[in-house]
Amino acid sequence: MTEPLQDQRARGIRDMFQGISERYDLMNRLMTFGQDQAWRRYAVEMAALPPGGRLLDVGAGTGSLAIEALGNDPALRVTAADFTYQMMIVGRTRHGAKGISWCCADALHLPFPDATFDAVTSAYLLRNVGLPEQAFGEQVRVVRPGGRVVCLDTSPPPRHMLRPLVLAYLRFGIPLLGHFITGHRAAYQYLPASTKAFMGPEAMISIMARTGLQDVDYKRFMLGTQVVAYGTRPSKLSTIG
Repeated sequence: MTEPLQDQRARGIRDMFQGISERYDLMNRLMTFGQDQAWRRYAVEMAALPPGGRLLDVGAGTGSLAIEALGNDPALRVTAADFTYQMMIVGRTRHGAKGISWCCADALHLPFPDATFDAVTSAYLLRNVGLPEQAFGEQVRVVRPGGRVVCLDTSPPPRHMLRPLVLAYLRFGIPLLGHFITGHRAAYQYLPASTKAFMGPEAMISIMARTGLQDVDYKRFMLGTQVVAYGTRPSKLSTIG
């Protein structure tokens, strides 16, 4: 029986992240010039968690955003979910990861009851799932009424005078750096290509609104190539994607 295309894509992405898991965090620091930590701090701020609240970080990888949130409030109850087991193995050994509950889960079918968490976050998840509306719908389902859904992801570089330089860095700089640091040049060709092919922030918040979120908005970073988008689950949902 032929494997469905969606399953083939998911398996390929899982294998790719498994291969780069050991150097994933180092590459993030290098290719973002250390700015990715600030973007995660902003994402945690936008999550507006209550003291000691419950956070789900979907597509958590090695736990960078979850660790940032827990460092901000050690009383938080943080669950980090990812479908690449090797990434979570690396994450469990990181400084600050103690106290995080780890869960191997598919972002399109989250194994949690409705309205479980005070906020749901994700970082660099959406461009790697084939059905972003379903992924957002699941996040809306598991967040409590009044809770926030926050997404940090890449965005195609907007048109400005530095756009040619940004495109050159995505096409040549990141793959070359990835080759020398991780030995997996193909992975760091895919990641910039997925950035250029991904939706812009207006399309992202449109999907977030369709899945039931209100007060959706976003903020750009790093010459427009990074976006934090967020919205609030209302008391009553008219739709869930």
